[in-house]
Amino acid sequence: MFTADNTTRDAPALRRALGRWDLTAIGVNQVIGGAIFLMPSQVAAQIGAWAPIGMILMGIASLSVALCFAEVGSRFEGTGGPYLYTRAAFGRFAAFEVGWMQWFTRASSQASIMAGIAVALGYYWPVLTAGWPRHLVLTGVTAMLALINVRGVRQSAWLVNALTIGKLVPLSLFIIVGIFFIQPSRLTSLPPLSLHQVSTAALLLIFVYGGYDVVPVPAGEAVDPRRHVPFALIATILSVTAVMTLAQVVAQGVLPDLAAHSTPIADASAVILGASGALLVGAGSVVSMTGNNAGQVLSGSRMLFALAEHGELPAFFGRIHARFRTPANAILFTSAIALALALTGSFAKLAVVSALARLVTYTGACASTLRLRAPAFAGRVKPATFVAPWGPVGPIVAIAVSMAVVAGATRQQLFGGFAALAGGALLFAANGLSRTSPGK
Repeated sequence: MFTADNTTRDAPALRRALGRWDLTAIGVNQVIGGAIFLMPSQVAAQIGAWAPIGMILMGIASLSVALCFAEVGSRFEGTGGPYLYTRAAFGRFAAFEVGWMQWFTRASSQASIMAGIAVALGYYWPVLTAGWPRHLVLTGVTAMLALINVRGVRQSAWLVNALTIGKLVPLSLFIIVGIFFIQPSRLTSLPPLSLHQVSTAALLLIFVYGGYDVVPVPAGEAVDPRRHVPFALIATILSVTAVMTLAQVVAQGVLPDLAAHSTPIADASAVILGASGALLVGAGSVVSMTGNNAGQVLSGSRMLFALAEHGELPAFFGRIHARFRTPANAILFTSAIALALALTGSFAKLAVVSALARLVTYTGACASTLRLRAPAFAGRVKPATFVAPWGPVGPIVAIAVSMAVVAGATRQQLFGGFAALAGGALLFAANGLSRTSPGK
């Protein structure tokens, strides 16, 4: 029987060492990954000079979802985030699917970002893009991040904090200097838009803003999760909305044809700061992806740990290191899976799952926000220390925003997502059989 401190009576507990700004750094680090260096041109290709406005509107839409996470997160103190909320509101099976899909996407995302690091480094050292040098880079990065995570959540937080600052510094310099190079006419020539262009851009922007759902996952290692999780979620959305909108404004105002640039931030930096500016942004992109990867290890392993902690996976994944007080087995397993996917390139096939995974995670948390407000749950979950505004309207709007992910998904994405859900259902059933078998 597990206690509220994520442990049995005789086993070590997770160490509560994360403060509100640590959780905020985890959120900002996950949202601002490699996409910000590439996505401005793709959004501009769809809606032109409307792109900065689109960034702001999607930031507001994302805030509606984050407010639901903030309210429901203020009721819990354990590890697992959306998994815990869905379990309390809708039972074990729905919660398992949420936890399974979140871990699944964290592992595949970690693999894809590792591959991106090799590509980014290959711009300067082409030998690193193939063969054993590439394998050495991927293995080295994975091993380093896994080791730091195993040695302690405080060390993991320091790394994430440092890399978050490291990615924000070049972006801030790009924004501050770039403001003086903006041609206003490139931001005021608003083209007419079709419904297809708007929906395509909206889907891109939903994915650009994705990742803040990991903020409450390591709540079992937060000092005061019921207060710090809501703060970190709101601070994350406000911060990334400001950074990404301003980066879009500068890129759009500096480059005459933003949609034609595959590396828009680097290209705009070259115009503003010359070759040294492009080099700075290139280094910033490597730091950004490494930081994102560090966060993936932290959040992905905790999701696996949470499933095991509640008996939905073998106890092996829920064991806590006696000295470092981290879920070492979950960290090493998640890292090994991500490395295997990165080395083989299999992550590209799994990327199609992310659309439905976000729907499941976002909708699970938003629906839980509504359900856990019911009087019937008053004695079963703790009262919320933060309440999302606008009554039931907020969660309903947030669910609608979540559904937009699937509305714009391709048939391949839907098929891949349902296949992953089916795999999770089979895993849940198999674990249920093992729990009820004789001798258990």
